[in-house]
Amino acid sequence: MHKVDTHFHIWDLKANYYPWLTDKVQPRVIGEYAAIRKDYLITDFFADIGQTGVTKAVHVQAEHDPSDPVRETRWLQQVADQPGSRGFPQAIVAYADLGAPDAQQMLEAHCAYPNMRGIRQSLIQHKLDPTVKDPRDSALFTRNFRLLEQLNLSFDIQLFHPDMAFGADLVGRNPNVQFILTHTGLPMQDTDEYVAAWRAGMRKLAERPNLAVKISGFGFMDRQWTVDSIRPRVLETIEIFGTDRCMFASNLSTGPGRTPSASCTRTAARVSRWPA
Repeated sequence: MHKVDTHFHIWDLKANYYPWLTDKVQPRVIGEYAAIRKDYLITDFFADIGQTGVTKAVHVQAEHDPSDPVRETRWLQQVADQPGSRGFPQAIVAYADLGAPDAQQMLEAHCAYPNMRGIRQSLIQHKLDPTVKDPRDSALFTRNFRLLEQLNLSFDIQLFHPDMAFGADLVGRNPNVQFILTHTGLPMQDTDEYVAAWRAGMRKLAERPNLAVKISGFGFMDRQWTVDSIRPRVLETIEIFGTDRCMFASNLSTGPGRTPSASCTRTAARVSRWPA
């Protein structure tokens, strides 16, 4: 069986600029992350996936310098084109600010690279970092969103459960865009009240047929996770969305010798337009 890792990250801190990993380290809801403030290259990824049978992978933007996001895409394409990379990453999900006046030029610049597939613009980052603006505050956000359909790009949607109603509305207003909900909808707590609200939001999102979900991210939500501890959220997500709209992802960016965020890498749904 061919396996696809639908969400991973690599970075070279000497070649590119990642503020959150270098000179603008911020307290984060996921806790301490000093262990990943070092290079994590495609060779490290290969060492971590080992003999799991992963034959393709989707690289999702890693909060590279937001003033020059195309640099990350250019670098990733160079990595994929190297003989030793085995074509990884076969798909690139890049960053663009859809609330910016130059969004179209930015998207077109990303699309100059053949492995480009979609965009992730976090809808939670402004809640974690006070220096980041909520992209929805821009009147251009809704208008520029239509560019994704024109350019045949997907959108990785990342939000907490209080914003899932907004997310369902956004997905519904763009029925020809493939959306992918990241990290299992971020169930950050396990209290009955929190899980009930997460569950209600997930069900609302699942009403939209053009949205799939990546089952991933448990490692940064709970550093002590076990198969038994994540089993309820995994099975519930599959029940809500169905097997044809669920896929697993490693969220790997851990480096050799450390525990991956999630060990699952088998995809159950294809939402990217893969190269032949």
